[in-house]
This record gives sequence, structure tokens and C-alpha cells, in this order.
Amino acid sequence: MTDIFSLSGKRAMVTGANTGIGQAIAVSLAAAGAEVICAGRSSSDETVSMIEKAGGRAYRLKLDLADPMAGRLIFEANAPVDILVNNAGIIRRADAIDFTEEDWDAVIDVNLKAVFFLCQAFAKSVLARGGEGKIVNIASLLSFQGGIRVPSYTASKSGVAGLTKLLANEWAARGINVNAIAPGYIATNNTEALRNDGARNKAILERIPAGRWGEAEDIGGTAVFLCSHAAKYIHGAVLNVDGGWLAR
Repeated sequence: MTDIFSLSGKRAMVTGANTGIGQAIAVSLAAAGAEVICAGRSSSDETVSMIEKAGGRAYRLKLDLADPMAGRLIFEANAPVDILVNNAGIIRRADAIDFTEEDWDAVIDVNLKAVFFLCQAFAKSVLARGGEGKIVNIASLLSFQGGIRVPSYTASKSGVAGLTKLLANEWAARGINVNAIAPGYIATNNTEALRNDGARNKAILERIPAGRWGEAEDIGGTAVFLCSHAAKYIHGAVLNVDGGWLAR
């Protein structure tokens, strides 16, 4: 029986692949057999090295999504890509009453506008060659909850969830699966301060039914599933990978 979770023969691009969740997704896709383009504004040398040491194939691609249109021609300039994972994202923190237009625009540009135009460019490439494609967007628990002191981040991630559904509605019948993953509290560099704060760490763990912080690999495995043949009839889903946080 063919392995329905295999990504052998597929070519994937992961944005923000240099560390954390993006790195774990890139490594997981490669372990499943995909050739992976590790894209981002920071060096992905470590990720590429991890993949190559494990016997996989990976490439570096400089891509700064502070310019949300930076990727509009990227799929025309490279060999066909079958999988797009929109992981790159930024966050700005301030009380809503003090939040600046600069911080609003910076986050929306990277987290939402760039996501849409990368999806658009990817879909144009897939449809032009009559192929099939998989898109996985990285949403957030704040696609469902309001959060505090992160207005542009909450708006952007709520937008990612809605955009995922809209694109699925338009492209599902045309051979492109569009889904999203909403990570919970994951042990990465971005959450180190929270984990080092005894009171906050305790409060978070008490809320998570699984009783632990998630690992980046938990998101990587979910991405492999959504990019595989096993998920061929999943369209427009926003899959929570949160240890049960939203079920609490």
C-alpha cells in the first residue's frame, strides 16, 4: 500500500524557516520526502544543514516579507512548487490606546498581506501548469481569541483564518487544498520569556489539558499531514494544535 503520508517527489516552500515552528515544519516535510525551499529574511543555514545531515534536500532563499509583494514573482522564477507553508510572522505589543500606525502596518503587511499575495502567486503557478497544490497557513489561538496588547497581531491572525476559508472556497475544486494550523503555546525562542516567568508559566500550564507546552515538532507533524494525500478532502480547516487549550 502506498504511504498516504509520504511527500516524496514534492517540492515545498516554507517561509520563516530559520527557527522555531518554521524550522520544525521544514525539517518534518523533508523527513516525509519533500524537497524544501527554506525562505526568510534571516539565514536558514541551520535548517538546511539539519535537513541535509538527515539525508534530505533543502535550499536557502532570501525573502523579506516586510515588503508584502516580495514573493509575487517567486514561483515564476523557480522550479514548480507543490506545497506552500506561510509561517513567517511578526508581533508588536502595546496597549490599544497607544498602538501606532507604524506597528499596525508592519504586522498586517507581513502576517496577512504577504500571506495573501504569496497564496495568489502560488495558485497562479499551480493552475497554469494544471497541477495540484497544498497551502498551509499558520494562524494562532488569537484567530479565535482576542488576546491583550497585540491588536494588529490579533487582527492579522483572525484574517489568516478567514482568508484560509475564502481561498479554500475558491480553489478546492481546482486542485488546491488550503488549510491552516493554529498553534497553541509552543516552546520556542518567542515564548522563552513566558516560560521563564514562574507565575505566567504556571497559569498557562494549568489551562492546558495536556499539561505541557507544545513542541515545534508537534506543528511539523500536523503540517506533514495537511500536505499529504491523507488530507486530500480537507479544505478550509483551521486545525488547533494547542494541547486542548481552546477546549478548556
